[in-house]
Formats: sequence, C-alpha cells, structure tokens
Amino acid sequence: MRSRLIYRLGPFTARIETPLRGLRRLVSWCYGEPSRDTADRLVQFDVRIHHGPVHRRLWAPQAIFRADTQTPFAPFPKDHAFPLLEWGLNWCIATRAHQFLMLHAGVLERDGHALILPGLPGSGKSTLTAALALSGWRLLSDEFGLLDWRSGLLQPLPRGIPLKNRSIDVIRELAPRRADIGPTFPKTRKGDVAHLRPPSESRARQHELARPGWIVFPRYRAGSRLRLTELNESLAFIRLSQNAFNYHLLGATGFEALKGLIQGCRCWSAEYGDLESIIPALERLPPPQP
Repeated sequence: MRSRLIYRLGPFTARIETPLRGLRRLVSWCYGEPSRDTADRLVQFDVRIHHGPVHRRLWAPQAIFRADTQTPFAPFPKDHAFPLLEWGLNWCIATRAHQFLMLHAGVLERDGHALILPGLPGSGKSTLTAALALSGWRLLSDEFGLLDWRSGLLQPLPRGIPLKNRSIDVIRELAPRRADIGPTFPKTRKGDVAHLRPPSESRARQHELARPGWIVFPRYRAGSRLRLTELNESLAFIRLSQNAFNYHLLGATGFEALKGLIQGCRCWSAEYGDLESIIPALERLPPPQP
C-alpha cells in the first residue's frame, strides 16, 4: 500500500509517496502530522521512495528515491530510507530553488536577527547548529541559507539536522533532556548518521523570515583554543561566495545579493575546540549593524 504525505518545508511543499511503513513513521516523528489542506496547494517536490527490484527484496532489500521522472542516486539499503529521503530533498532544493541565493550554511535566529554559519564538510557546522538550536536560538536551517534577494531576508527551512559519527554523542551529552535524536544509521556514505528533530517552536515559526545580522565561518579543531577574528568585507565576500550553491548561476543578481548581505552583517571566522567556548562567544557578538 502506498501513502502520499504532504508536508510544508519552509517555502516549499513536498509530496512524499512511499509504501515503507518505517519511513512513514520517521517522517511523522521528524516533521509531525502531514498537511490536510492540500486541495489548492502547489507541490514543488513530488518524490517517491519505493522498493528496489523484486528479486532483491529477500536477501538485500533496497530503497530507491525518485523525484518526478529522475532517479539521481543509486539505491540505498532499505533500512537507510530516511537518510536517502533527506538527501533527496536536499538535491531537489539545490537543483530547483533558484528564486533564492542558496548558501551552504547553518542559520539560526535570536532577537530578530539571524546568525549565518557557512561551512565546508568537516567544519563542524551541523554540530554547532544543533548545539545552538538546543541553547535557545531558533533554527532556520542546517543545510540551506535561503536568501530572498528582493527583500534581503532569510527564509526558514527547519528540517532534521544530520549528526555524524562522534557528533551524535556530543549533542546527546550536551542536552540529554532536550535533544530528540532519531535512530542511528550505521555505515552510510557519510559514516554513522542520526538526525536531531527540529525544535517544535522552529517548525511552528517556519513562515517567519529573519534579517541577517552576523556571518561566522566556523572551523572545529580538536584541542584548539577559541580564536574569533573579524573579517573585512572583501575577504568575507570571497569566502561566502565559495559557500553558495548557485552564486555563479545567478550572475549579476547573485553578486548584488551577496554584496548586500555582506554589507548588512558583521563577519568573523571562528576556530574552536569545544562547544563550551564557542557558544558563549557567539552569544556575546556585538549587535548587528544598524
């Protein structure tokens, strides 16, 4: 039996079809009950997770992701269907949401202003984003900073935060009562992965845009002392352009959007060796530029 679930993900509507009961349970755990008001809703992402070939179902069951008529990934093991869905939705956004300047960044908000954390793989971005989301900041996104270049505001996209390997235990130990972490999927293509459920308040406020205030480029190094260095606009621009999915595709529009973002924010690089030092430092950042 197939089931079609409609979910609002920030500015997008996704229709998820799957016969996999375990996947349906995890989607409901992460995102709550599906939408019931679907009659006039435009669906941007129509995706399916279905069984692999019949001959593999007994000895090596698979899950296959499809978006419309495309199959962008090789099959995953069936018990990895949830991370496959999450990565598939990332692919949908990265390849289609060009009405935004898309930054590869964690984004959180406090007191009306957003903190942007651009980061390359291995920088500790997801771990730091999860820690801040559990420390009173509103989660806008872990993966995509969606900048509306018309208004200069950031669109929330609160989804599960994929924690990898050692980060899973780090976040559990940081907030054992507040961290709602799902099952661990071992030996994925990115190692062991478990997802932190987005806080319910962040989900409830996913239509509230935020004004950018700070940009911090985090870099985790085990054993390192905290070093927070303010960046000039030129260096911040170069580094942020390297963390944008579609900057070059947008041409002059992307340039102007990125320039306006940099000029409206205070920018730093941050090297740190533990969450206990970086979180208070980020909370003490000077007020955003007027």
